[in-house]
Amino acid sequence: MSRLPTIIDTLKGRRVTVMGLGMFGGGVGAVEFLFQQEADVTVTDLRGAEVLSASLKEIDRLEQQYGAKSSVVSGEHRSQDFLDADLIVVNPAVPRSSEFLALAESNNVPLTSEMNLFWSRNPAKTIGVTGSNGKSTTTALIHSILKNAGVSCWLGGNIGQSLLPVVDQIRSDDWVVLELSSFQLEDLDRIEASPNIAVVTNLTPNHLDRHGTIEEYRRCKQTIVRWQSDRDTAVLNGDDNDVSAWPSNGHRVYFGQDRTNGNGVYDNRNDSAQIVEGNQTREFPLAKHLKVPGQHNFSNAMGAIAAALAAGVGLDQVGPGIAAFSGLPHRLQLVGEYEGRRFYNDSIATTPESSIAALQAIDAPIVLLAGGYDKKIDLSPMVDAIAENARAVALMGQTATQLQQLLKTNNEQTNTKVCSNFPESFEWAWQISRPGDAVLLSPGCASYGWFDSFVDRGRQFAAAYDNLVRRHE
Repeated sequence: MSRLPTIIDTLKGRRVTVMGLGMFGGGVGAVEFLFQQEADVTVTDLRGAEVLSASLKEIDRLEQQYGAKSSVVSGEHRSQDFLDADLIVVNPAVPRSSEFLALAESNNVPLTSEMNLFWSRNPAKTIGVTGSNGKSTTTALIHSILKNAGVSCWLGGNIGQSLLPVVDQIRSDDWVVLELSSFQLEDLDRIEASPNIAVVTNLTPNHLDRHGTIEEYRRCKQTIVRWQSDRDTAVLNGDDNDVSAWPSNGHRVYFGQDRTNGNGVYDNRNDSAQIVEGNQTREFPLAKHLKVPGQHNFSNAMGAIAAALAAGVGLDQVGPGIAAFSGLPHRLQLVGEYEGRRFYNDSIATTPESSIAALQAIDAPIVLLAGGYDKKIDLSPMVDAIAENARAVALMGQTATQLQQLLKTNNEQTNTKVCSNFPESFEWAWQISRPGDAVLLSPGCASYGWFDSFVDRGRQFAAAYDNLVRRHE
């Protein structure tokens, strides 16, 4: 790994293999950056060209823009692309146990990632957000607050665009707001990097299919505060006993219900937020400005306020940014209303806790679409919330039978249907719904298997709604 700083500073003419294009532009962003640096680029991905068509089309466009040429290998990895390279840029979703990465490392070929390349060149201060739930909304809220307060800021990481191709446009007095996954943080730990302001929304078991244990998942997440200095700030969920105890060298600020933690932003009866700084307490009318529903979003907004204040935004500048935020796609998004039913797309809900928050946020009888890829996490926390809030559940994917058994054990009155594909799931939910119901896609599981991503899952839900309306016109 000692060769890495020299290589990333002088990429012109270097042979660089980009391993995995990813779903959200990180791989394509890395390719564009490498074209800018005049590197010799090879892209390799286990998925076929048909699945990668959108990314490959974008790479073709970039080749024309930069007068560059890359080698693309789809459907397989080849040993020579790892042995002959000067550098491997690894997509965060690629397990570090990959035999091809082991092959590269055994031959002293250094590894990095799109995020680590960005970090090595970014001149600005950073706000990083992580957590098992709520990190996208919190990240977007922070960016909205800063932007509407007149702060020059950038949005990236697992949300928005890759910032690597535009890193040379970022100034030292800007702020960069990043959503950071456990996979990205695992990579940042290798370069001992943490953001200037770290926000942690919560921690519940997730991605155990990748990390193996909750302890390893926690260790990766803790990278966000591990390398902070005493000039930095850790914004921690004070109601999460795990997160609130995380060690950090930074100044500690909390958010939540529990005011005994000290300085922070606290919930005052789901109406206003109280900002506690030493002996001083100030009030902010959060409910007046916040447009996205649910107690979980009230909590997300408190974390965002704490981060914005730590970045130097005045409390009197916070309101416009919160009011301007109307929510993100696939996050309890109202797709439409038809025949007295409201259809909500909450495809981002890939954990039980996310689905619970959605179920509790909707004030109507619910017909739920739940289930998906098995990440080896405990789904039982969903069961009580489903039994209390949903009168029927269309069950999907690998976890369908498991969820059905849990529901039958808990409440035999819950109407369930194990479905064999998504069109069947949507149609059954529509047929069993009644006027006044909410038809809610909030799976509580990952999308893999039936869908390319949670985005694809949400889009298919929206398309199914559109088709429903059209065929009944």
